[in-house]
Amino acid sequence: MQFLKGNVLLPSIKHLRYFGASAVLNGKRWLPDVNFMKQFEGVALYATPEMEKYAKVYYDGRVKPIERKLKYMWLNFGPQHPAAHGVLRLILELDGEYVLRADPHIGFLHRATEKLMEYKHYNQSLPFMDRLDYVSTMCNEIGFALAVEKLLNIDVPPRAQAIRVLMSELSRVANHLLNVSGTVLDAGGITPFFWMCEEREKIYELFERVCGARVHNAYIRVGGVSQDIPIGYLDDVHEFCMKLGERCDETEDLVTGNRLYYERTAGIGAFSAHDAINLGFTGPMLRCTGVKWDLRITHPYIGYEMYDFDVPVGTFGDSYDRHLLRCMELRQSLRIINQVIDTMPEGEVKTDDSKVTMPSRAEMKTSMEALIHHFKLCTEGYNVPPGATYTSTECPKGELGIYMVADGTSKPYRVFIRPCSYLHLAGLAVLSPRMMLADISILIATIDIVFGDIDR
Repeated sequence: MQFLKGNVLLPSIKHLRYFGASAVLNGKRWLPDVNFMKQFEGVALYATPEMEKYAKVYYDGRVKPIERKLKYMWLNFGPQHPAAHGVLRLILELDGEYVLRADPHIGFLHRATEKLMEYKHYNQSLPFMDRLDYVSTMCNEIGFALAVEKLLNIDVPPRAQAIRVLMSELSRVANHLLNVSGTVLDAGGITPFFWMCEEREKIYELFERVCGARVHNAYIRVGGVSQDIPIGYLDDVHEFCMKLGERCDETEDLVTGNRLYYERTAGIGAFSAHDAINLGFTGPMLRCTGVKWDLRITHPYIGYEMYDFDVPVGTFGDSYDRHLLRCMELRQSLRIINQVIDTMPEGEVKTDDSKVTMPSRAEMKTSMEALIHHFKLCTEGYNVPPGATYTSTECPKGELGIYMVADGTSKPYRVFIRPCSYLHLAGLAVLSPRMMLADISILIATIDIVFGDIDR
């Protein structure tokens, strides 16, 4: 320790002594008497390593304190944490309640989907797409079917296009219902979660009516859809949309103007449009910053150019903007669904190329040629001309891209899937620092990640 000189600090006091950490101050000294010293007679213990861990003992009777360094706390957020929205292991470095560093670890759900597709026929690879984003399955199937149709250079009938738009928007509604209610649940409100899970159950019932499966549908096929919609289906969809609009109004009355929810989400995970573009964000993560980029508008597919709808954008790029944006997108999807119901064309639901699409069950049981086609398509598949394509679609979580290379056989040579949530999760490491621990769950919820397509 540096000694303090009285004649420097206090010039007016000339008699002040030099004193330091070991200096003896003036005053009455206490000296141990004989009775006090008797309790220390006998054999003394030598210093052990256990004692030296805490304080180094010197035999001259003086104890030198050890300089200790404070370390930040490391916390495993997941992979079994309910707010991680999947098998996410997020390693957080904490300074008290503040996050200094976030390191997302993925791979707990890796199933080698892209490699498995290279050993399956094109029709056999389609059900793999349902297992990627299992919250909005139909949108994934549309991306795969469009990629193969582009390589085959085939067109899809108008009725099949309209059914695809209908199923895509129903999947978007199901995704946003879960995300909005899950975000409110992570913020502490449980009632909207029950409301919206009830509406999602109705969507699953609609999916089950049209194809027989609730979650893993495999309804969208190369060349169209597997079967036509049943009688009275559009009437039930219209009734569902009418009631869902009322339920959305109730949820927004309870949540959007709630002061507690606003305090939990406003300003959390905010970033600029420049940062969003540099980090590769798409979908609501990009549009919440004010960038109006939607593949249904900029690069229309499956007939989206025939429908009138708006693309909502945000302003501040925070979690509250993402909540508002998904609520608005949900209403725009209902608007598209109502237009599809009003303008549903008649005709076939799959292309007439029997070398690509499977015959119907009734035709297969009456026609020998249809039976042969069914057998060949199920055992060998169909050959796709050599070529490469990158096909992207606007999924509820962002842009789903499929890069596919065909070599002229019935199996793809290479398949690469550009998932929606992967880059958003990578941005979590950039957005998390300087946030509080309780805000991490809100940020993960509004990013809207799913680990089926992240780990693949």
